[in-house]
Amino acid sequence: MRPAPRARAQRITDTRERLRRDVDCWVASADEVGNAYLVPLSYYWDGAALVLATPRASTTATNLLRAGVARLGIGPTRDVVLVDGRVTDGVDDATADAHTEHTGFDARTENEDYVYLRVTPVEIRAWREANELAGRLLMRGGEWLEH
Repeated sequence: MRPAPRARAQRITDTRERLRRDVDCWVASADEVGNAYLVPLSYYWDGAALVLATPRASTTATNLLRAGVARLGIGPTRDVVLVDGRVTDGVDDATADAHTEHTGFDARTENEDYVYLRVTPVEIRAWREANELAGRLLMRGGEWLEH
C-alpha cells in the first residue's frame, strides 16, 4: 500500500533537506544540436544554488556553459528531486572549501583545469510515487511555492 501524498509544505521541507544532505546528482545537458548527455557529479548546496566541479574541457562543462541551463536529478526514482536551473561559472574560496568539505573532492588540487559551476534553481519538482505527481512543482521562477 502506498503512503498518502505529502502536503506541499512537507515536500518542500523534505526537498530542502535532500538538497542539503545528499552529495551526488545526475546532470543532464545537450550539445548545440540537441544530443543529450548525462553524467553523475557530486554537488554542494549553498542554500541558493548547487555547486558542481567538473573539468573545464568536459562535455558537461562545455554544454552547460554554452546553454546556460541545466537539469539535475537527485535521489532515487521513488523519491526524486528534479532541478532546472541557470548555470554560471566560478565560486569564491569559501564556497570551494565548502564544496570540498561536503563532497570529499577538491577540484583545485587536480592536474586538469576544473571549473566550479553554480546551478541556481528556477524550477524544482519532487515526488515519490504517481500519487504525488499532481503537486510535484515546488519552485517556480526561483521562488518556493509555500502555499
